[in-house]
Amino acid sequence: MPAEIDPFHAIGISTLAHRLKAEGRSIIHMEFGQPSTGAPKAAIGVAHEVLDSEAMGYWESPALRERIARHYQDSYGVTVAPERIILTCGASPALVLALASSFSPGDRVATARPGYVAYRNTLRALHMVPVEIPCGPESRFQMTAAALAALDPAPQGLILASPANPTGTIIEPPELAAIAEVCRARGIRIISDEIYHGLSYVAPARSMLEFEPEALIVNSFSKYFSMVGWRLGWLVSPPAHLARARAYVGNLFLTAPSLSQHAGLAAMDARDELEGHVAVYRRNRQLLLDALPSLGLAEIAPPDGAFYIYADVSHLTDDSLEFCKRLLRDTGVATASGVDFDPVDGRRFIRFSFAVSTPEIEEALRRLRPWFGERAADAGLAIAG
Repeated sequence: MPAEIDPFHAIGISTLAHRLKAEGRSIIHMEFGQPSTGAPKAAIGVAHEVLDSEAMGYWESPALRERIARHYQDSYGVTVAPERIILTCGASPALVLALASSFSPGDRVATARPGYVAYRNTLRALHMVPVEIPCGPESRFQMTAAALAALDPAPQGLILASPANPTGTIIEPPELAAIAEVCRARGIRIISDEIYHGLSYVAPARSMLEFEPEALIVNSFSKYFSMVGWRLGWLVSPPAHLARARAYVGNLFLTAPSLSQHAGLAAMDARDELEGHVAVYRRNRQLLLDALPSLGLAEIAPPDGAFYIYADVSHLTDDSLEFCKRLLRDTGVATASGVDFDPVDGRRFIRFSFAVSTPEIEEALRRLRPWFGERAADAGLAIAG
């Protein structure tokens, strides 16, 4: 029978936000992890040219695969043959492709909790078993080699994310190396979701390919390259796995959109514009870090990268989903409930996305200060400021 999976509650929050906007309300969208900016100007220019000159069709761009391969050499010092890169319709199909071509129904795949909602639900949809490892402040909400070594029996697979969603935390290189060593020793296949690479505010994130050449790597043009709606991503496959992965992608998804591939190639060399987006995110991050304690939100995951802040609101609620809905209705600020990312403890957390403009962050804080102040007063709490 079909697998039962949970809804993505942030979509419901967004639906409510758009309904309120249609009623004339001013809404600030901090519920989804998507840039508020569009594709780089060069990418849009190329897309216009291609629309006027090509009929397009099923196609995988050799030039884009070669450019992505060069990116791994330039950014991580890792040599990846272009034929190992499989272009996909975004990171979500790349994840499905990696899982479906690597594991069988009933296989156990470890993930960190909290973690991206689709890891758990995609595994269930494919009739695999998610093994969610609770990761709290003591491990900076991230997977550790020790936690993997303690699993009995060992899972068949591991999904890793650094920077992570919803926390933005980055795994330090020595820990990545230790995780790779445990996985090799225990026969655990690694899928590394590197979709937030390029969005780091401390040291740059390291690719798992530096520590485990046989890892499968998922990435996308949606985050750093600001091309969410273009639906373009890729999977880096180990050589021995490539024939099976290509058979799966050809039958399940055919090819990524031709227009997006042309635009993506241009986007990869629009670094000045893209780094300008990162500078905005860095400023937004700092504004929130400076302001959240005055709202009573002092317990947060360290946002090393991505564009999220995961905040503990357990002093105000034990139902973060209803809390987010009330926050949205009262202030027009849309946020995400932690229940998407952690079905056990997420009711005590909310996630802010700061991938919006700096004026929107400033306006959101103007709305949030009195609202959180009222909630704290109702709970008999004192907050700074």
